[in-house]
Amino acid sequence: MSQVLDGKRVRDEILEELKPRIARLARKPGLAVVLVGNNPASEVYVASKVKTCRELGMVSEKFTPPNTITTDELLQIVADLNARPEIDGILVQMPLPKQVDTQRVLDAVAPEKDVDGFHPTNVGNLSIGRPGPRPCTPSGVMELLKRYKIPVTGKHAVIVGRSDIVGKPMAMLLLHAHATVTICHSRTADLAGECRRADILVGAIGKPAMLTREHMKPGAVMIDVGINRLDKREDVVRIFGEKTEKAAAFDKRGSVLVGDMQPYDAAEISSAWTPVPGGVGPLTIAMLMVNTVESAERRQP
Repeated sequence: MSQVLDGKRVRDEILEELKPRIARLARKPGLAVVLVGNNPASEVYVASKVKTCRELGMVSEKFTPPNTITTDELLQIVADLNARPEIDGILVQMPLPKQVDTQRVLDAVAPEKDVDGFHPTNVGNLSIGRPGPRPCTPSGVMELLKRYKIPVTGKHAVIVGRSDIVGKPMAMLLLHAHATVTICHSRTADLAGECRRADILVGAIGKPAMLTREHMKPGAVMIDVGINRLDKREDVVRIFGEKTEKAAAFDKRGSVLVGDMQPYDAAEISSAWTPVPGGVGPLTIAMLMVNTVESAERRQP
């Protein structure tokens, strides 16, 4: 029977392990979160990050400039936070409004305070295996594999998706763990054939239930990074069926979440798999807390 990889359990372990490290510091770690405008999904994510900070006894500050902010105005906020010694981590919540130069803003965050791991300096450190903050979702996947004692060395890992946030750093982390890595994307020829070669298949393409049994090798480990919200009943029925808990949940709430993998196929074919929600998602915030605490440890005498 396929094993469910419980991200909530691993998240709770990670957060519990942080508490004594925080207690040893001369001052509480400080995380600043910049949330521009009123994106409902971003507001939910940021609220969860702030809540987790406070539960750990960390200091969290939230900045909410209006959706009309200019690049220069946002750069000034980042510069002010870079200069504050009590701020150990700066997180600029994506996406930013169209008029803002996102890359300039990300590049402006001091590398040592870049707890998302997106600054070019930290991307470079990751590529050559030097210490530094790692992108939170891929590092959460690595923690999940480690804590469930899933072998990575010598395994063939296939990643579907090549984003700078998940796909590329996921490939680098798996490569550093001695996996053989293939990155697939929208223009990959014979995507299903490439995926069926995977001992570890990572879905990070952002398309609901795109990866089905034709993409899955029996006994492989299925890591579903996708979080897609379905708001049409016909899509829910197509993926989950008519008389299912998900269909009932949709009728009650008007939407449900699904990953990038067909969940019934992943559960049936894999040796281990991550559900959505409750798999990789909880680990993203946990690893953000890890990055913030590690920054505080580096910066405090």
